[in-house]
Amino acid sequence: MKLENDFLVIGSGIAGLSFALQAAAHGKVAIVTKRDISESATNYAQGGIATVSSKDDTFDAHVEDTLVAGAGICHEDVVRMVVEEGPAVISSLIDWGVKFTTSGDTYDLTREGGHSQRRILHAEDITGREIQRALVAAARANENITIYENHIGIDLITESKILRKRIKPNRCIGAHVLDIASGQVKTFKAKITLLATGGAGKVYLYTCNPDVATGDGVAMAYRAGATIANMEFMQFHPTTLYHPNAKSFLISEAVRGEGAILRRRDGTAFMEKYHHLKDLAPRDIVARAIDNEMKTYGDDCVFLDITHKDPEYVRNRFPNIYQTCLEYGLDMTKEGLPVVPAAHYLCGGVAVDTNAETDIQHLYAIGEVAFTGLHGANRLASNSLLEAAVYAGRAYAHAVQQLKAHDFRFPEIPVWDSGTATNSDEMVVVSQNWDEIRRFMWNYVGIVRSDKRLERAMHRIKLIQEEIEDYYWNFIVTSDLIELRNITTVAELIVRCARQRKESRGLHYNIDYADRDDIHWKKDTFVKKQF
Repeated sequence: MKLENDFLVIGSGIAGLSFALQAAAHGKVAIVTKRDISESATNYAQGGIATVSSKDDTFDAHVEDTLVAGAGICHEDVVRMVVEEGPAVISSLIDWGVKFTTSGDTYDLTREGGHSQRRILHAEDITGREIQRALVAAARANENITIYENHIGIDLITESKILRKRIKPNRCIGAHVLDIASGQVKTFKAKITLLATGGAGKVYLYTCNPDVATGDGVAMAYRAGATIANMEFMQFHPTTLYHPNAKSFLISEAVRGEGAILRRRDGTAFMEKYHHLKDLAPRDIVARAIDNEMKTYGDDCVFLDITHKDPEYVRNRFPNIYQTCLEYGLDMTKEGLPVVPAAHYLCGGVAVDTNAETDIQHLYAIGEVAFTGLHGANRLASNSLLEAAVYAGRAYAHAVQQLKAHDFRFPEIPVWDSGTATNSDEMVVVSQNWDEIRRFMWNYVGIVRSDKRLERAMHRIKLIQEEIEDYYWNFIVTSDLIELRNITTVAELIVRCARQRKESRGLHYNIDYADRDDIHWKKDTFVKKQF
C-alpha cells in the first residue's frame, strides 16, 4: 500500500505533535506512532518545562545554567536561541489548551537541579501528561492530520536508496512502515519527513523510559546516511523508585527542588561532599554520587527524604508521585523513598542545524532523537520539552519554505518486497538478544566506563548484529525484530562515540581518562555510516 502526504511525522510526543499542528495549515500530515498516540516520553515527564517568565529571572541566567550543566560543549548560540524563544512557545502550548499550575494570578514556578532560579512551569507533577492531553486533542480535531497508531517505521526512503547510486545532496522521500496489527508494510511517500521518535533508554537494563524508547529514529537516520553525534552522553536520572513492582517509576527532579535530601541507609546526607549545590547539583554529578555511595557501602539503593516538609504541602505538590508510592506501600511524607539511577535521556542523536534539518535534504529531527547542541555533555533539567517545542516551530517554518522552493517530483518508489522471507517460529532469538544487549550495556557502558568494558561491549555487539542481520533478512519483519535491530544499532553508536572520547566529561565518565581535557576534547563526536 502506498500513501502520499505533504508531511510525514514519525512520533507523537510534544515534538511531533507541535510540528504537525503547525504544518497542518499547509498540507496533509500523517502521524505514525508505535502504540497509542499518547504513549510517548512526553506523557511521562513529571517535572515541567523551563523558561524565563519571572521578573527575578533573566535569559542570561538560564543560558549560564545550561552551559554549566553541559560541561563546556554546549553550542552557546543554540542555547541562547532556545532560551530566548522559550516564552513564545509556552504561549503556543497554552493556546493549544495546556493548563499549567497557577499560584494566585501567576504561574507557579518550581526549581530543579542545576537551575539558579525558579523557572519551571508545571502542571502539578504530571506536566507531560497534561501537554500530551492537550496536543492529542488538538491533533484529533484537525481534519488535515491523519493518525496511524500501532505503526512502526522500518527504514527511511531516500533517492540514493531508490536509484542505487550516491546523490549529493541525498533527499528523503518517505519511509516504509509496518502496520503492527495486520503485518502489512506500507509505503509512506512525503515531501517532508520528520523524525520525532524520542530516545533510546530501552538499550539499558534499567530505565525510566517507556517501552517505545528503542532509538528507532537514530537507527533509521544512521542507516539512511545521516550524521549522528554525541551518543556517549546518555543521561541517567538519579532518582528512580527502587521497588520490584514499580517498573522504574521516576521520582521527579522537582522533589529535590522543593527540598528533598539524598541519604544513605543509615540516614547520612552525602551530596555535600560531591558538589557545592548538594542535592541540587546537575544530574550527572548526582547520578555518579549515588552510584559511588551504593558501591562503597554495598547498598542496593539510597533514600530520597522529604519528610521534614509539611505533609499536606507534599501531598498537594506531588499528588501523582505521592499516590503512586502509596500503591507500593511507601508514604513519602513519613519515610525516605528508595531510589537508584536509571537511563533517562539521550543527549546525542541525529545531527541537525538550527532549522532541525539533517544532512539529508527534507529530513528533519526534533526532540530527544536529535542532536542540536543545546544539551552538551549533560542536559539541564526541564530543557528537553523546551527544546522540542522551539525546534518544532523552527522546523515547521523552514519546511514550509522548502515546499515553496523545491520541485517535489520523486522517482517511483517500489512497494515493500518480503522476497522468500517466512514467519519465524523462534522468537526466543529476539528475546535472548534483547536481554543480552541491555545487560551488557548497563554493566559495560553505564554510569562508569573503562576502555576494557567498551571493548567487550563492542565485541558482543558485533556478534549479535551478525545474528540479527541473518535473522532479519530470512524472516518476515515484526515490531519486536525491528526494535531489536534498532537498539543494537544504537548500542553500537553509543560505544563508538564513547571509545572516541579519551576523557571524562559530563555524562561520560571513563576511569581510564578520569579528567576533563579541554585542550583536545572540548568538541563533539560524530559517526556516519560508510556506504
